[in-house]
Formats: sequence, C-alpha cells, structure tokens
Amino acid sequence: MSAPVKKGDRLVVIASSTGGPKALQSVVPLFPKNMPYPIVIVQHMPAGFTASLAARLNEMSEITVKEAEDGEVLQKGTLYIAQGGKQCELVQRSPGVYAFSENDKPPRGGLKPCADIFFESLVDTSLEEIFCAVLTGMGSDGTKGIQLIRKHKKVSAIAQSQETCVVFGMPRAAEAAGIVDSMVPLDHITETLLKKIGV
Repeated sequence: MSAPVKKGDRLVVIASSTGGPKALQSVVPLFPKNMPYPIVIVQHMPAGFTASLAARLNEMSEITVKEAEDGEVLQKGTLYIAQGGKQCELVQRSPGVYAFSENDKPPRGGLKPCADIFFESLVDTSLEEIFCAVLTGMGSDGTKGIQLIRKHKKVSAIAQSQETCVVFGMPRAAEAAGIVDSMVPLDHITETLLKKIGV
C-alpha cells in the first residue's frame, strides 16, 4: 500500500474542461506508477460521469486512477479525479495527512467541481510546492486559484498550447495572467510536468 503524503510534500493538480476527457487520455497514461506525489484532476463534469472517466483512464494507465471519495486520505502514486457535481477541497487532518472533502458547496461560475475552489483549499495546508497544468476548456477556471496559491507556496504551472486545445479559454486566461511558466502541446504535458517534478 502506498504511503500517505508526508509533511512538506508536493501535489500535482490538473484543471480541464471542454475537450478534457479526451485530452486526459493523452496525459494520464504517461504518468509512471511510481509517482512520488499524488495527482488530482479537476475536470468539469456532472455527477455520475467522473467514476466512468476514472475507470477508463485506470485501464489505460500504469498509475492507479480513481474517483476521489469524501474523507479519503491522499496517497502518493495515485491519481484522483474530483467527483462530478461536487466541490472538491483538500483538508489537512494532521502533519502530512491530507484528505478530500467532496461537498455540496454551491457552484462557482456554474462550475461544480471548480478548480479555483480546490486550489484555494491548498493555501492552509503544509504542502510546500504545487505542480499545475491547465488544459483545454472554456472560461478561466484555475487562474484565480493559481494566482492565490502563488502568494503562499512555490508553484510551477504550465498550460496547453492553443493549437492542441479544443477550446483555448482556460489556458489563454492563465497565460494572460502571467501565471504559467510555459505553453506546451498536449502530447508534451506529462513529460514537462515530470521534468519539473524530477521524475
């Protein structure tokens, strides 16, 4: 069994929306099963769809992929998909122990789950560094959240390049806000994240 995240550890977060489920098939299977940190994906989807997305990605991948469960403690080497139709937040239970809160807080900007809300929940944790990727999607979800955590923690962020997006809204907003280190084609997202992480 994988060990819980240790105090001062790091987290990988991916935000995606329109075109995301297909894009994730080019991203998730490239993560190795020995990932040193947990990965959380906030994909805009209604209730009932994220479990099947997680199951499909799990079949394609070496890393364990599952839908996040309320109260579940994050484990390294596991990739979690935030539940559709819920807001997903991270709660620190004790030093080095982080758990999901899958809750019924209202939508923000019509979004449930909302990546900004998840990012905001990281501020009060002892996680030291967050590795972020903003993928295809409408709107600007993720930008305000990454801006906020940059004030409190070390953040490395990339976004999907325009030519490989179904909708360039979310990556464009992140780029315009100056919060991403680079714009990366879809087929280089995982490789770029792994280089930043040092895997």
